[in-house]
Amino acid sequence: MTYSGAVGRFGKHLPESITKQINRELDLIQELGYASYFLTMHRIVKWCKQQNILCQGRGSAANSVVCFCLEITNIDPVNMDLLFERFLSRERNEPPDIDLDIEHKRREEVIQHDKSTYGREHAAMVAVVIRYRNRSAIRDVGAVLDLPPLELERLAKQVDSYGQVEQTAFKRAGLDPSRRSCQQLMMLANAIVDYPRHLSIHPGGFVFTIGKIHDMVPVENATMPQRTVIQWEKDDLQAMNIFKVDLLGLGALTQLHRCFDLLRQQRDIELTMGSVPKDDAAVFAMLTRADTTGVFQIESRAQMSMLPRLKPKIWYDLVVQIAIVRPGPISGGMVHPYLRRRSGEEAVCYPHPSLEPVLRKTLGVPIFQEQVIKLAMVAADYQPGEADQLRRDMATWRRVDRLEQHRHKLVSRMVAKGISR
Repeated sequence: MTYSGAVGRFGKHLPESITKQINRELDLIQELGYASYFLTMHRIVKWCKQQNILCQGRGSAANSVVCFCLEITNIDPVNMDLLFERFLSRERNEPPDIDLDIEHKRREEVIQHDKSTYGREHAAMVAVVIRYRNRSAIRDVGAVLDLPPLELERLAKQVDSYGQVEQTAFKRAGLDPSRRSCQQLMMLANAIVDYPRHLSIHPGGFVFTIGKIHDMVPVENATMPQRTVIQWEKDDLQAMNIFKVDLLGLGALTQLHRCFDLLRQQRDIELTMGSVPKDDAAVFAMLTRADTTGVFQIESRAQMSMLPRLKPKIWYDLVVQIAIVRPGPISGGMVHPYLRRRSGEEAVCYPHPSLEPVLRKTLGVPIFQEQVIKLAMVAADYQPGEADQLRRDMATWRRVDRLEQHRHKLVSRMVAKGISR
């Protein structure tokens, strides 16, 4: 099925690079026993297309040429130089996680179809364990201690989402931290942070099983009739190697569908997700003017303020534009160097000649998570799976200090390669 799809994507005479990548991915999928997962996703996508429902895989699944050939995703990962290990690796040995965006007004049709196809005994939604954060801990503990709601609200606004509730927050809220009730509140709120508060439903997580689902995991009834919820969250399912698919509603796909219909009716133009032109000069002129109200992913005030500075001219510039307006690149001091280099105010340079292939596309400034993986592989001889674990540990550094285990290995190996400490 992958090779059949490859002919549709690349033509009858497949380039050697494509054939090589397909074989590499299929070998790993077979070795890890994940073929049924890809076939299930393909079946859902195929049914959506038969029903004229726009859908598209997103996230790290776009790094897989098998997903591209099965039409689960619409980006050529080989041409875009994307790393398959960001999606699936032997070292990590975790089930693949494919998120499928569906036009939001028709998502329920897809859910109902899957439920009727597999039956309630073989399909269920995934739960989310909502845990106490500082603000919810203050509000709930404060209510039990019978403290005035206005005081609690004032205090809740003075604390960060992570870390501990500290005395300085009480002072900023105009409260005396030495007061017995404030001492009790601080002690108890800090004690319950990260404890489960209640069970909710994942916005799109579904599990399909061969055996009866209630024989495998604890389940309960959802609020909606005839729907089952697994009492575990996605991390628990991952630990047990149980496959999960995400069926997510996306309003932008509904808008696109309406645009395609209007173009067909009014101008006799037939477009699909894959055939929208990527080089329309008028579109890039609008983007440079920040005329993007209502345009998915580039309509926030932060994005609109960046567009006239970055001045996108080609499709790849938009990829950078969306990635660079994120907490990581902003707090990491990557935005201004990139903009200066792009405008010619600063020379493009690399920390080491070996890193030029990794950083060339982004003018020597690391912006993407894929670059983290490649940097670790090139500069510190990490295996692909090890490098992806580094990326994941960076993403969760606030909650679990896993970065320390990488420090010595990364620094010592990079210094040995001639990169300055």
